[in-house]
Formats: sequence, structure tokens, C-alpha cells
Amino acid sequence: MRKLLSLLFVPLVAAATLTTVGAPATAHPAKPFPARIALPNGFTPEGLTIGRGTTVYVTSILDGAVWRGDLRTGRGSVLIPAVPGKDKAGLKLDPQGRLWTADFSGGGASVYDAETGAQLAHYQFTDEPGSYVNDLVITKRAVYFTDSGRQVLYVVPLGHGGRLPAATAFRVLPLSGPAATLDAYHNGIVALPDGDLLVAQMLPGRLVRIDPRTGGSRLVDLGGYSVERADGLVLRGHTLYVIRNLTNVIAVVRMNSGYTAGVVQREITGPQLRSPATGDLLGSALYVVNGRFDVESTPDTDYDIVRVPA
Repeated sequence: MRKLLSLLFVPLVAAATLTTVGAPATAHPAKPFPARIALPNGFTPEGLTIGRGTTVYVTSILDGAVWRGDLRTGRGSVLIPAVPGKDKAGLKLDPQGRLWTADFSGGGASVYDAETGAQLAHYQFTDEPGSYVNDLVITKRAVYFTDSGRQVLYVVPLGHGGRLPAATAFRVLPLSGPAATLDAYHNGIVALPDGDLLVAQMLPGRLVRIDPRTGGSRLVDLGGYSVERADGLVLRGHTLYVIRNLTNVIAVVRMNSGYTAGVVQREITGPQLRSPATGDLLGSALYVVNGRFDVESTPDTDYDIVRVPA
């Protein structure tokens, strides 16, 4: 889904200079993609994913609305209408053109047609109070969800060609080892090339590597660096972006060959980051959504997506 495109300028092919023209033809660079994209006031965003082309989707943790926009133009509109009490956190687009959302305090996940917004499926993982289905990652065989209030992962297996299973076909995977730490607040999740999963523990500021078959886990060695307030994770090759919300920092971590340890190469920060929740890559840029968790959300509170160099 991630396209290796240049986001600053789209080169134009200059026309060949004709001998009858007194001056050579001049190529005019296209307008650069906007560095900031405004979301509707009061939207209270949390999840973001980039889909096909330059399409971007953002969830609302206030009322479950999903906004769809274009990173090239900065324009967009609500695709999935708000439903009071139906908050959504993370979301991802699968190869079949379906949007999967983590339904946060609702204890489940929903699947939508990314073009029409029509709901295709719903999986109710738990009705236990204090559960918060927060983020997800899609692999060829399954979709994995974190729960910020419980030491488990929810696993929705996928059939041949990505076929959706029955509503009751999911399983609950208990975690062990450091991933079973109470009150760690599991948040962002990505899949590693060998099939293991990497999960952010937001409150202790750690990353844990989880075996999706057994639920066993081990800590990732960051050389003493704390990723406290780690929210979203974005992985490209051996570069991991850890988006730390209330600290207004994005840590750029170079992972080793086995993804068991990493070294922080740099930190991205600046006034454009306002409690960033998560992000996604497009070409040479990282797009992050500002959740503004440090202010009280009102109908007039402004929210946005911002672009930073990856």
C-alpha cells in the first residue's frame, strides 16, 4: 500500500525544443503537496492510514467517523458517518480494498468497503469493561489487534484470497513474558518479516516482540532509550518510526538484522507536532495525525495531518 513516490515535487517531462522556437521550452514543477491538511473542527482524530495512490483515511475517537482525503490536494470529506458512542482508534486498508477499524471502547473491530463506506463485517472480541481495542496490523493470514486494557491480542484469521471469516471465527491470544505486564497500555503494532509482531508499550516506554503463535514475548533492546508515550508504529525495512504522542517526538530507530534491537538515529520534533497519534509513509515523507490529547476537545478545536521528512 505504501507507494514510493516523491512528495515534494512531481517532475514534468519537458517537451523537446523545436528548432522553430526562439527559446527552449521550460518545464514548470507541479505544486508541492500541502505540508498541512486541515481536518474538520472537533473531529478528534486518532488513527491514520494511507491507501491507494494519495488517498488517506483518518478515524475519530470521539464518534467513530472516518474521513477520507487526498494528500495531493488536501481536500476530503467524511466517508463513514459518526455514530455517538462508537469511537474508533487504529485503521488499516487491506489488499482487497477493505478498511479495518479498531473500535476502541466498543471491544471489537469493523470492516468497511473503502470506496462506499458500507460495513462488510463486525467482530465483537469482548464485552469486558476496561478493554480498549487500539491498533491493528494486517498480514496475509490474519489481522492482529492490540488491547490497551488487557494483556491479549485479538486474531482474525483470513481465508483464501483474504476472504473474511465468520463473525465468531476470531481468537483471543493471551500474552506472556514482558507483553503480559499489567497496565503497560499496548498501542501501536507492526509485523516483522519473520512473522513476529512488534508492539509499543506506551506507559513503560518499551517495545516488545511477540510470537503470534504462542503469545510469548521479549523486550527489544533500545540501548536504554525510553519510548514513553509511544502511540503509533510505522516500519519500512529496518527503519522504525515510533510516534510518541504527548512528548511531541517521533523517534527514528534503526533496527538490527534480526529486529531484536535498535538504535535511535534521530528525533523528529517541532511546533507542527501537537500530540501526534500515528502516521504512515508515502515516498520520502511521513504523514502524522495530530490528536491534540493535551487539550479538551470542543466542536471548535482544530485538528490536522502534517507532513514531515522521513
